[in-house]
Amino acid sequence: RTEALQLLLERADVDPNLADSDGQRPLVWAAEKGRTEVLQLLLERADLDPNLADNYGRTPLRWAISRGNTKAIQLLLER
Repeated sequence: RTEALQLLLERADVDPNLADSDGQRPLVWAAEKGRTEVLQLLLERADLDPNLADNYGRTPLRWAISRGNTKAIQLLLER
């Protein structure tokens, strides 16, 4: 699965900040679920904004903290 994501993220026309109807982006999903491999791939994109909040004001970091995903928290803080 991460291989498919990597191929998509290599394309310049793929927007990693694209949100769903709740304002949640792929980075939120990865942070919430503790999917560190996916999180790392997303964070490699220079045009990704890790501080974008969803429609309820929750950032990927807040999601990671609320779920206790320490590795995700570390990766987000390093960015």
